[in-house]
Amino acid sequence: MSRDPHCPAGLKIRNLNISIPLALAPMVGLSHTAGRSLIQELGGVGMLYTEMLAAKRLPHENAEISPMLVKSPIEKPLIYQIFLADESLVEGAIVKLEALDADGVDVNLGCPAPQLRRSGSGGFLAEDRQLVARIIRKIRLSTEMALTAKIRLGQKLDQEKFIDFCKMLEYEGVDLITVHGRLHGEKFCRSPRWDWIGYAKKAVNIPVLANGGIFSVTDAKRCLEVSGADGLMIGRGAFENPWLFADIAVTLYGMENERQIRSREQLFYRYVELLEARFRPERRLGRLKQFIHYFARSFTFGHQLASSVQTSHNMEEAVGRVALFFTQTDPSELFFDPICV
Repeated sequence: MSRDPHCPAGLKIRNLNISIPLALAPMVGLSHTAGRSLIQELGGVGMLYTEMLAAKRLPHENAEISPMLVKSPIEKPLIYQIFLADESLVEGAIVKLEALDADGVDVNLGCPAPQLRRSGSGGFLAEDRQLVARIIRKIRLSTEMALTAKIRLGQKLDQEKFIDFCKMLEYEGVDLITVHGRLHGEKFCRSPRWDWIGYAKKAVNIPVLANGGIFSVTDAKRCLEVSGADGLMIGRGAFENPWLFADIAVTLYGMENERQIRSREQLFYRYVELLEARFRPERRLGRLKQFIHYFARSFTFGHQLASSVQTSHNMEEAVGRVALFFTQTDPSELFFDPICV
């Protein structure tokens, strides 16, 4: 399949060569080793991000057993997202990430979660421009790893302030900016402002990824056209339709991909296998429930599937309930349109 001429493939991010400019977003409870591996096995994703990690705790985590740090060799390039609001935490976090052979570090400057409000990090840190600048500067001076930042549009729409913030990030040494096209605190039901991502793209000379509201190939193409971004970061859409990266890569970037997993049923059981291979028994069920919350949306009666798993008390019960759901589901719903064949 030929490449869309409006979608140039490949990104250079400091020392990283990204063949396809599509990134899996950092998502709590989803962007762990099993989730990343599942998406990577399906093809099309060019860059992976971890769940957000507390810079304060990171130096003390055991990479062999910590569910936040466990990974497989195929998960590359892997960018570790950290949240912090104290520049004194930078050194310990960077030393740990370099010991983990991280491909890069991302600073969370957009998450509006209440727990980050208490620490003044994430989207709340973004309101303190001077502190952000000091933290980014210290990270840049501490490592040659790729340094990225994930941001939102701000507390309110202010074009001058938004552009100034993006330029500051570039000046202090950020190699790539991901812009989620919503204001801090705006819910996902609000359509993202992809056009505002374009302001960032025009203001800086480093790559910009667009994030928010991408659930189909059509969404991806439209987002790139409106924003002018260099690529996309996809979160929720990737777990509602785990083939989404491959579909976008084939349609927009001319990638060749033959699906090895062709049905939702196969995909579910592969995810269970990955959970069982990577996590201790007590850590599997919660992650399965978070996955099903999105995966179930692909089915007409997905609310029943999600409810049955959410009320399960152990993995065996949950998997059994999903298996029963599959036997009661119209077979046509178990397969995606095989555009990647």
